[in-house]
Amino acid sequence: MLPNWLKKRASLTPERQALEFQGSQWTFQQLDEEVTDMAARLAASGIKEGEYCALLLRNHADSVIIIHALFYIGARIVMLNHKLTTKELDWQFQDSGASWIISEEQFGEKLQEFPKESVRKKEDLAQISKKESLLLKEEFCQDETATIMYTSGTTGRPKGVIQTFGNHWWSAVGSVLNLGLQEKDRWYCAVPIFHISGLSILMRSVIYGMKVVLAETFVEQEVNRSIREDGVTIVSVVSAMLNRMLADVGDGGYPDHFRCMLLGGGPAPKPLLEECKEKHIPVFQTYGMTETSSQIVTLSPEDSLRKLGSAGKPLFSAQIKIVKEGKEAPAGTAGEIVMKGPNVTKGYLHRPEATAQAIKNGWLYSGDIGFIDEEGFLYVLDRRSDLIISGGENVYPAEVEAVLRAHPQVFEAAVVGRKDKQWGEVPAAFIVAKDKGTTATELEAFCKKQLAAYKVPRTYLFCKELPRNGAGKVVRRDLKEQLGEE
Repeated sequence: MLPNWLKKRASLTPERQALEFQGSQWTFQQLDEEVTDMAARLAASGIKEGEYCALLLRNHADSVIIIHALFYIGARIVMLNHKLTTKELDWQFQDSGASWIISEEQFGEKLQEFPKESVRKKEDLAQISKKESLLLKEEFCQDETATIMYTSGTTGRPKGVIQTFGNHWWSAVGSVLNLGLQEKDRWYCAVPIFHISGLSILMRSVIYGMKVVLAETFVEQEVNRSIREDGVTIVSVVSAMLNRMLADVGDGGYPDHFRCMLLGGGPAPKPLLEECKEKHIPVFQTYGMTETSSQIVTLSPEDSLRKLGSAGKPLFSAQIKIVKEGKEAPAGTAGEIVMKGPNVTKGYLHRPEATAQAIKNGWLYSGDIGFIDEEGFLYVLDRRSDLIISGGENVYPAEVEAVLRAHPQVFEAAVVGRKDKQWGEVPAAFIVAKDKGTTATELEAFCKKQLAAYKVPRTYLFCKELPRNGAGKVVRRDLKEQLGEE
């Protein structure tokens, strides 16, 4: 058992700064008071311990308060990506078995498709009378489900990843043993808190006693200003964000107090790392996934150029190995990346078969291909083999292909990643059409109705047939060669 994180933190360091959002600030004691008040209102609205409650919220101080308030009640949180379409959101809501969805007026149109009795808007919560004599959770069981985050599998079917309190705790412990902790640390969070990259920062805040500067959206000028003027020491970014920050900061670099640019979302290109080195910007490259509750492997700045392309070594509490044909592969041999540790999920919600397939003898089989060199550094060759990482967002080709194939004029479709200067990669679709009159414009319009914007292909190439191997599988490498990208 672990003590309730925020309550314990408010007891230990009540006057320490906990959160800053749009100029407003909260100490840990003030945050605890607001969370306690919110928990009483949420309980009065009908939310009970053990129930699944979906959240459709932006990065906002209110969202932080609601997340902790649900922990206080003992509800299990289903984090929803507000970039998804109504159809995608509804599927996840139904699949999770959630009884409630907490959202806000900004997403009113999307909320119309949900059962009215299940919807709670944050704007209305202040009008609800608080439940008296509410018993708040004083302890968190490490094996108890804290959050659910949906991630698409290689089949394109979304799966709810179970993240326990223990997963979040050990992720925070592994991170602090790697990055260290300083009294004046301030972590800037402009990544979405519905992603593990953002939520993990909120968890670390209450565990470490560290201030979080939360931003609704990423604006490079504002991040750089906050580093220079507000004492921010750590920022979580993906390559597209870091590129924009470097272009804005110019030759000035950052103050000496800035100590970590935590980079996720895929390997960084060499020119980007070299520019950071010239400007004395410490970049820590990482490898992780929703199933590992944030990064599980990290590459420190001193190795970033010497081990170019590597994700680094596993965090202290974690183990990794490479498995090929059922056996652990020797150094330098490519195979499936397999990992183990207390930050690794115990499985997928309502998916016993998928859980059994992914987790064997305590080891999570990632589906990613890589190798470990003689010094123990991990190199990721393929992210779930076909995964497209666009601006830090995961795009699974099979999911996009399923939508394209649903179009009445599409016979076959295959999707691969096309390199893009701004986003790293964007989806490109190869189409075998039934009718020569089928246009890219109508396919794009069709996809926009079914998919989040970052999943919609930017390129549509029409062909007579798709290249396949002897087993009948599409040879994506050939498609990438047609794009001139291989």
